Amino acid sequence: MNDLLKVEISGPVVMTIAGAIGVGFFLLLFLRPSARWALTAITAIVVAALLGWLTVWIVEDVFHVGLTPRVWFWAISCFAALGLTAVSFRHSPRWRKVVAAVSIPVFVVVAALGINTEFGLNKTLGSALGISTEDAIQLAKPDPDASIPAGPLWQSWKPPANLHAKGEAGTQIIPATASGFDARPAGIYLPPAALTANPPKLPLFVLMMGQPGLPDPQYVSAALDEFAARNNGLAPIAIVADQIGPDQNDTLCLDTAKYGNVEKYINEDVVNWAKANLNILPDREHWTIAGYSNGGQCAISFAVKYPAMWGNVVDISGEEFPGAEDPAGNLATIFNGNQAAYDAQKPINIMKGKQFPDTTAVFTVGSDDTTYVAAAKAVSAAARDAGMTVTYYEVPNGGHVGLALNAGLTKGFEVLYPRLGLSK
Repeated sequence: MNDLLKVEISGPVVMTIAGAIGVGFFLLLFLRPSARWALTAITAIVVAALLGWLTVWIVEDVFHVGLTPRVWFWAISCFAALGLTAVSFRHSPRWRKVVAAVSIPVFVVVAALGINTEFGLNKTLGSALGISTEDAIQLAKPDPDASIPAGPLWQSWKPPANLHAKGEAGTQIIPATASGFDARPAGIYLPPAALTANPPKLPLFVLMMGQPGLPDPQYVSAALDEFAARNNGLAPIAIVADQIGPDQNDTLCLDTAKYGNVEKYINEDVVNWAKANLNILPDREHWTIAGYSNGGQCAISFAVKYPAMWGNVVDISGEEFPGAEDPAGNLATIFNGNQAAYDAQKPINIMKGKQFPDTTAVFTVGSDDTTYVAAAKAVSAAARDAGMTVTYYEVPNGGHVGLALNAGLTKGFEVLYPRLGLSK
């Protein structure tokens, strides 16, 4: 079963096969020796395509979800094909009705695969279904007596000849001892330097993914493997922590009666577990809190609430404040209508009148992700005004998809590597 869940559902080979099947079914329905049928079919395709265009426009402009042109293409094509399917049931022989019935799931699956490939977030069947396929990773107990280098780690670290080419990724259950929050197993990434016989203490990087989403280490591990390859195996040890739980809730990354103690889970349970189980450097300069989308908002919120803990923050396509997608609903259900209490949880308001002179902050966002661009600009400006060392970067045509996530991680590590002592 686990092997099935690990099957790749994105990439050029998959999409070539799926696309060919979709086109085949489309032609099978469309080709019919009748001018009247051709007119009926074309009319149905055009009307359905317009309905598809309207639907995607609503998703992008009303619900403020940044979509790329290829997502528009797949969605509109699906609607058009389904329009052809609908009219194929009328005045047709039984075989055509059967083909039309089979075509419905075929067209939907092909479009779903195309959109998923464009989003670039669910690479396997398991991730698309919200099921983790990562195995548990083995951890060696950290040496409490290990020395901490006096200067940047890159200057003193001498990699062994048998250094691994890549790091290892897997999962670990992080007990919710203090918070009681129902979290899924966290993703863990150990870089090549951490897999040696005498590993150095390394920086800590805690990442939170979007909502819905999985605490999946594949994205951060892919990015860090590239940086480690250029820096003698050095990279942060990464935890991909679960801030939304198995029900995929927008918990607002707060401690609430409705969703549980998420803030305490990340900043107490996850942190204490990391100290006890990972060979990490102890100071805030080497600790980073990061997130994508929903997790990006969580990251900047935690950075400004716990500045003595987090010396660095990477906010990738993050929301402006907790629950920004439904502020009215969250005001009513989480804050019982208390606007002042809600406003007090917004990062921009928390930063007002405060200074964070030794915090490095990286904000990235897709250039065409309109709502999130506005949020990133507003929060990054507030962070700069509050004394943080800020980098703001727009991913060209990144949307709110995998390109924005991957490019955001890359930009974040470009900025952080010298700060963390991992490169010049």
